[in-house]
Amino acid sequence: MDGGGRGVTALPLQLSDSAQRPASPGVLAAAWRSSFRPGLRALLSAALLFVASASLFFLVLGRAPLPLFLALWDGSFGSGFALSETLVKASPVLLCALATALPAALGLISVGAEGQLGMGAIAGSAFVLLAGEGLGLATLPLMLLAGASGGAAYAALAGFLRARLRVNETISTLLLNYLPPLLIEYLVYGPWKDPASVGWPATISFPDAARPSTYFDTRLHAGLLIGLVLVAIFHVVATRTRFGLCLRLLRDSPLLAERAGLSFRNWVLWILLLGGAAAGIAGILEVSVIEGRLQSGVGTGAGYAGFLVAFLARGRPLRLLPLALLVSGLSAAGDNLQMSADLPSSVVYVLQGLLFAAALIAERRRSVPAFAAEVGGWTALGRPCSAGSCPRRSAARRLCSGRCSVRR
Repeated sequence: MDGGGRGVTALPLQLSDSAQRPASPGVLAAAWRSSFRPGLRALLSAALLFVASASLFFLVLGRAPLPLFLALWDGSFGSGFALSETLVKASPVLLCALATALPAALGLISVGAEGQLGMGAIAGSAFVLLAGEGLGLATLPLMLLAGASGGAAYAALAGFLRARLRVNETISTLLLNYLPPLLIEYLVYGPWKDPASVGWPATISFPDAARPSTYFDTRLHAGLLIGLVLVAIFHVVATRTRFGLCLRLLRDSPLLAERAGLSFRNWVLWILLLGGAAAGIAGILEVSVIEGRLQSGVGTGAGYAGFLVAFLARGRPLRLLPLALLVSGLSAAGDNLQMSADLPSSVVYVLQGLLFAAALIAERRRSVPAFAAEVGGWTALGRPCSAGSCPRRSAARRLCSGRCSVRR
């Protein structure tokens, strides 16, 4: 401001020649070596570790590894039917992976997709049993909304505990997983039991208006498409919008976010609520499409498989789909292992555990050089950081001009 008024005169911003020039090929190659190559090495290491550990596990069972790996392929991707079953199982896994990946974008570790899926199944089933076919075409979208609301409300409980009482969300979501299966058992054995059901206890069959369509003479339904749309929205929002910027700021620098007027407590509640809604949709789709009625054991294991997928994705939304297909392929191959190799289907859960352990070991090996670089003040390229300190040791957590590759 000119004259005697208070203010600061705006000065034109001039960029240096180095800032105006595009990055040289050497800089781009160094960036590729420091970012992409470590991730590729970690992926290859995890794959090799998984194959080696799975082979050792098969040898312990007294079986040759190669025929069992071929049986896994045939049961997951080896035929049109196997592929369709893998896609069917990928639908709840992908949605539950979103229920884990959304809180992870805020730095939260939520293990509650399994319980949120069950609560979504209960809420959506309650709506169908109360409304019946009276709402016509509105039955299906309102049923999905009820399922999403049930999962969201259940996740909001963990969000309230974290935001207001500072209860660790990992512990609360894990413990909350145990209630919905018990509640489902009570309902299908008690007040919601179909009087005409003389065998497995369940509710009455859902009306046709509450049954989403299936395609190509398989059990494939719109749940996978819903998951794909939500993943695409999550990717765009997390990388291209102010919402995603706020998430990164709250995760990486809570103090700076607080000074910018962002309430971490409110964001915790809302982000867990959104994740729970995705898991709730998975739950009611499993009930309405796959089972046709609510019964015990609905969607068992999908929430934990989604957590495995979200962990392997490492905060990259576009990786969720291929990883969901991989993990779901292992689940779909369980039946083939039972029939062709005379192995129990529980072998699949052992293989998923081995995959998780292999990813942990590979990630640990990848993080050791970064940790050494942080302690020593050196970049991953072997040069001293020109900012003079590592971002984690900086109070303002500045981005150093030396492009230090230590994860922030």
